[in-house]
Amino acid sequence: MFSTTLVIADDGGNLRKGSVIPRPSLSSFLFLSTFNFQLLTVSTMHWLCLHFADLPLEVFSRAQAIDAPWIVADGRGRRRFVLLGNASAEAAGIRPGMAVSAACALAQDLRISERDTAAEARALASLAAWAGRFTPLVSLHPPQSLLLEIGGSLRLFGGHFALRREIRRDLPALGFHAAIGSAPTPLAAALLARAGIAEPVAELRELPGALRELPLSLLDLEERQLRALHAMGLHRLGELLRLPRAGLAQRFGTVLLDRIERLLGQRPDPQLPWRAPPRFMQTLTLPAETGDTEALLFPARRLLLELEAFLQRQEAGAQQLRWTLIHDRQSPTHLDVELSASTRDPQHLLLLLRERLAHTGLAHPVVALTLALDEPCPLAPATSALDGPETPVEDWPQLVERLRARLGNEAVLGLSCLADHRPERAWHPAPPGLGSATAPDIAIKPAAERPLWLLADPLPLGDAPLLPNGEPLYPLQGPERIESGWWDGADAARDYYIARDAMHARYWIYRERRAQRRWFLHGHFA
Repeated sequence: MFSTTLVIADDGGNLRKGSVIPRPSLSSFLFLSTFNFQLLTVSTMHWLCLHFADLPLEVFSRAQAIDAPWIVADGRGRRRFVLLGNASAEAAGIRPGMAVSAACALAQDLRISERDTAAEARALASLAAWAGRFTPLVSLHPPQSLLLEIGGSLRLFGGHFALRREIRRDLPALGFHAAIGSAPTPLAAALLARAGIAEPVAELRELPGALRELPLSLLDLEERQLRALHAMGLHRLGELLRLPRAGLAQRFGTVLLDRIERLLGQRPDPQLPWRAPPRFMQTLTLPAETGDTEALLFPARRLLLELEAFLQRQEAGAQQLRWTLIHDRQSPTHLDVELSASTRDPQHLLLLLRERLAHTGLAHPVVALTLALDEPCPLAPATSALDGPETPVEDWPQLVERLRARLGNEAVLGLSCLADHRPERAWHPAPPGLGSATAPDIAIKPAAERPLWLLADPLPLGDAPLLPNGEPLYPLQGPERIESGWWDGADAARDYYIARDAMHARYWIYRERRAQRRWFLHGHFA
């Protein structure tokens, strides 16, 4: 009989509960629509689980590549034990569950990090933002897994194996590695990923065969229930699934039965969708403090890849970033990077940070690095010529951004025109990209050619157009008469000329029309 899984969601999209109902009548749909409920069918859903077995270690190791033996310790006092170790620690004979004191005896240069569950939770959330590039529905499956509903994504990416290739290609750049499992139910996908079974299960009827060899410990049962099942000689899921359901419920309660039915798709298992925060802020703690600016680029690149995924999910870009260098027992250092145009290109943003670090330097060693974006902005579209090869229109803004990162924001400015005939008052500085080519209200077109280089203050030449070294200047064009400013007390009455010297270098000079009628040098032509 045809059945539909009813997933009830409130206005905010939060899943409330689910049930399996027979084919609903039209009146049922009309009743549900009045409460703004949403209907999803299980037949169109397929789940992929990413299980990050090394997450407790990778939250530290992704900030810096270290070949020395390295472990994550858990517990306290004499019960402090090795939770996880890297390949070098494993080669030294260190194993999970070993006492930390015993591990130290096996490797003298052993690095030890205390487990940071808060950092693991933050990392899982940042990975959920990254996973949004593959599907709009991502759910957290703590403490070390993500669930992705990929039913609508398989065709877009070209099937299971093509999608897995994309995931496996991108994850190492972020500093993470994951086991992948996929199945028609979220719990089955999670168990397959934790068991390291990569072969996808396409249909519900295939689940019992695919799961039968998995250990019962993967069900995350209570310890007493697991011991009771082992005492009955049950160690594999296939052995458990062959038992009568009524007897299981009578002996172990409804929790175990509910888990089996959700595992096999016989009971709805709605997942709460993860929602991206409105702003981006991520921190990477370095394994050891460093005073080398180049060493900071390794963790910075991984933060920028996370930012790229965050912005892709929102179809947005960034125009102002804040980097925070955290020091031990010192005030943090803030580096603001301003962009001429919005972008989410991690390579370009990393290049700007490199230039800024080279310009600023490090006053104190850095122990952690934070990247923050308060407000995403619309992404500037890339355009190209219609009748020729593509032209990278971003080159000019990127050059300006590199110069500002290297020289400082105050050293690279744009110009904005003002509605004033006096040359020294016809413009004012503005941030690059925000200047205007013409005056905002009145477009004043010069009557003659103007130089690009104006002197800050006109240079007096005397009663005749002679340079300070006594060399005469010969007028070529002019006069261009400018009389303006009588209303603000800085009135000007001048006759401007383009003149040359004996070497044919061109100058912009003027003669006062009032007072002593002296000559002044006001600019140079290129």
